[in-house]
Amino acid sequence: MSTTSTSLPAATPSRTQPKPFRQWVNNNRRALSALMIFVVMLTIFMILSPRVFTNPITYRSIFISLPISLFVVVPLVFIIASGEIDLSFPATAGITSWVFAAAVRDGWDPFTAVIPALLLGILVGVSVGTLVTYVGLSSLVATLGMNFLLRGIINMGTEGIAIQFPQMRELLFWQIFAGRIDNFPWIRGFPIHMLWGLLFVGLGWILFNRHKFGTHVQIVGDNPASAAEMGINVNRVKIRAYIFMGIGATLAGVLSVLVNQNWWPTTGDGLLLPALAAVFVGGTPTWGGIGTVVGSSIGVGIIASIETGIIAAGLTGYVTQFFNGLVIILSLIGQRFNGPRHR
Repeated sequence: MSTTSTSLPAATPSRTQPKPFRQWVNNNRRALSALMIFVVMLTIFMILSPRVFTNPITYRSIFISLPISLFVVVPLVFIIASGEIDLSFPATAGITSWVFAAAVRDGWDPFTAVIPALLLGILVGVSVGTLVTYVGLSSLVATLGMNFLLRGIINMGTEGIAIQFPQMRELLFWQIFAGRIDNFPWIRGFPIHMLWGLLFVGLGWILFNRHKFGTHVQIVGDNPASAAEMGINVNRVKIRAYIFMGIGATLAGVLSVLVNQNWWPTTGDGLLLPALAAVFVGGTPTWGGIGTVVGSSIGVGIIASIETGIIAAGLTGYVTQFFNGLVIILSLIGQRFNGPRHR
């Protein structure tokens, strides 16, 4: 007795796969939205003040201070994507740059002086992460308290006295990390530290999108309970994110000393609101689990260009905060309808 076998027809997919370009757009739509806002804003500024925004000197001036914000914005994406917040990084930048400046003043080589500064930044990150995870404090309250604590230590230790470095430009450390490019005529005067800032953005992108650390950060921020069931050490991931924040704040503080050629007890104070605004404008939402390093870096450029554009357009600096708030609100509204709330 023979049996015959019938072959079933191959199942056809219910829907066609999206094209690679469309898939790329969907995966990067938050960063692309930030880029679109940036382009529209620069276009408006160019129309209102073409002499200023077609002059390369304008952009070189913006690039001088922009990398300082990049060093805190990139790790801040990791913190917010993990479902937490950090308000202590301005004081971390201040106290670590104080250690660096005091060591250089006392005769240390700058390459050596940056080591204790980085170690202190890591220590602050571990301390804040421990308060948030193992002690169980709210990250908002813990980091706010740490910010006041560190700033108080700075004020008590210095009594408001600054540290000046009139010969900073003669140091090899300054020439490598904060000098200017003079060998190529078409980019003469371009600040070298802008390249270091972009390199740090690239490192952050790799960690966030191509490394398991970034994957764990996003899973923890999306659902900590599910992350723990998957075998991810939630507390360790959050502490590592705060350590990265401490390193970034240290680099921002040291770079601020190099750029300004002095250290002030208020170093880092002006970083908080622009950095938070850049992260949110750049496409990193507030609810965790999602983030974009590239988009937040573009957000730094948006925030840094607003005041220059306002003044170039003939308006006063008093309206800067108004436009900052307007851009932030419009960006958040766009993000709200640009994608799902959860991963």
